[in-house]
Amino acid sequence: MKEAQSFAVKRAEVEFHNFASLGQPERAMAHYAELNKNRGSVIRKHLAFLGEMTPFLEIGANAGHSSYMLANEFGASGFALDISADSLRHGIALKDRWKLEREPIRVAGDALHLPFADGSLRLVLAFQLLSQFLDIESVITEVKRVLAPGGVLLFADEPLKRFLTLRLYRCPYYETMKPWERKLADWGLLGYLVRDVIGAHQEESFGIRQNHSMHLGDWDRMLRKHFVETEYDIFVPERGWGERVAKRVAVKLDPYGSEWRAARLLGGTLAAACKKSGDAAIVPFKTEEFEKALRCPDCHGPLQRDATDTLRCAVCGYAAANEAGVYNLLPSAERAELYPGDRDDAIDFSLPDHEARLIGEWYELEGVYGNKYRWIGERASARLRRVRPGAHRLRIRGHASDGHPAWLRARANGGSVGEWKLDRAGLFLVEADLPDADEYRIDLEAGPTWMDPEDDRVFTVNLSMVRLVPRD
Repeated sequence: MKEAQSFAVKRAEVEFHNFASLGQPERAMAHYAELNKNRGSVIRKHLAFLGEMTPFLEIGANAGHSSYMLANEFGASGFALDISADSLRHGIALKDRWKLEREPIRVAGDALHLPFADGSLRLVLAFQLLSQFLDIESVITEVKRVLAPGGVLLFADEPLKRFLTLRLYRCPYYETMKPWERKLADWGLLGYLVRDVIGAHQEESFGIRQNHSMHLGDWDRMLRKHFVETEYDIFVPERGWGERVAKRVAVKLDPYGSEWRAARLLGGTLAAACKKSGDAAIVPFKTEEFEKALRCPDCHGPLQRDATDTLRCAVCGYAAANEAGVYNLLPSAERAELYPGDRDDAIDFSLPDHEARLIGEWYELEGVYGNKYRWIGERASARLRRVRPGAHRLRIRGHASDGHPAWLRARANGGSVGEWKLDRAGLFLVEADLPDADEYRIDLEAGPTWMDPEDDRVFTVNLSMVRLVPRD
């Protein structure tokens, strides 16, 4: 059986979304508002099918924007869960900006090991989440466990594999396309060349692996296996005349006049509401006693909440404090690795004590919580110390500015370990094997340099994390 999601992918998701979820606040807020508009329409379309929505759980919630919508627009109570605790913490910015009165309970957790009791939820939502797992059925099985009889899984924005494409390469987001790519995209022809989902390039270059292998028929067979009733919404793209003509021909040739054949040929996205077997019943839930719906991620025992607002397991001693509005309920081994904190083998610019491991030539700290970074000029250095045995890799996260293609070189203890060409703007993550040593001096060089007319500094790239990771 294939691994549903490797630890390296989980690490990539935490590091990517911690930094990207509110990296450009104005743009992110507008994007989340647009997503909520689309997702709200899907929810309203299936309201009769969904029935009672409290308590709900959104998995892969990112900043929790859709959970805030469910709590305020639809009056439901429940949980927002994401593997990225910092993404969830950005929810407070959404609440303030949108002037919302209600909020979900925010939990950092793993969709493969949901920290919820059996049958504790009426509704589970997943938006652009299932394709993050190579074994999607393993997530479906876990969702079924936490759903009460008659409960519903509602998912949306999941990719349908496209038949009519050469699958030559991963294409970036529209804003970062090259001119010829953008022209073909406007005509509706780019999809015939690239690998299925436009926009997956950035995440995949970051180490996030996505599953775009499911045709519409594959989704249907899997969902019918696990649920007694389903409702579908199929969205087939019409990006320019190239896809518009093909879609119309496919619909005309379909014996039922549906978009099923067009979805097979051109791909698109799928939304589905799926009902678990059994008679629907009210699931008792009080927000002030939300811990009753949870279970320990280590031993699966019940969790209790103490006077310090810390969740504790009386069976194994697992504890999760309320940290800036988020309870981290990842299994202990995952939590220790994905959230190393202020450790000698990691320089996370969002943590206050990271400066102790920097060696000159760094510009001042900028950004907002969870999105802290430092610009560098032609060079900068840092010191890292190994805290675990075994072979390690150097991992660098940063951002290359639009209009300034760059290169980056790294040396460790005087020896070259890697050189990378950053030919597209946006977030980047690079890795390189390191020689065996207990301590490393990391010297970074970048170029070409550029200057802002309103600033006297010399810039190349900005960096947000430099750390050691085990060589998988």
